[in-house]
Amino acid sequence: MAVLTVDQRSSRRGPDLVPEALAALAAHRSLLEFERTAGDEIQGVLSDAATTVNCIETLLRAGTWNIGLGVGAIEEPLPDHARAGRGPAYLNAREAVTRAKSGSPYLNVVGADDYHAEQLETVLWLWAGVLSRRTQRGWEVADLVADGLTYDQAARVLGISQAAVSQRVRAAALIEASRASALASVLLGNMLPNDASSSI
Repeated sequence: MAVLTVDQRSSRRGPDLVPEALAALAAHRSLLEFERTAGDEIQGVLSDAATTVNCIETLLRAGTWNIGLGVGAIEEPLPDHARAGRGPAYLNAREAVTRAKSGSPYLNVVGADDYHAEQLETVLWLWAGVLSRRTQRGWEVADLVADGLTYDQAARVLGISQAAVSQRVRAAALIEASRASALASVLLGNMLPNDASSSI
């Protein structure tokens, strides 16, 4: 299983962003839904690698979270709420989010297999670096392409030329980010038993 334990950065100096994050994460299908655990922290449990990576992208896009990904077993039967779970995945997620608080890219991975956890973490760091440089205009194009629109269709929606869309795509590193996301899904899928994402 994958447990994401996420802590809001600089929460004492800013507004509570937990409700906004929970609303955004609700769009992704979790095994145990994300919920506030205490204060400015949220937690969710997932069994699918691609969904987990999508959740991480949602959090990276916000740019306001320390993200800890723990991979491992969870005690069964599963509880009704994410915050009530126990097991190595939870302990790993706690260690990961503690490490993430030490600084950029505010994202760490801990699993039973240190080698594979480090591989995944490295790809996620590189991916996070790409996403951190993406502008609002870049995200506009990325969202439209993710919805299945062609560059020509995206150009019509945005009221710009197809050449301008292509320029935004290059500046936003859509291809590089897509490949990094896919590779992260494969690496995480290899750490999760019976996950279809690992066959990408």
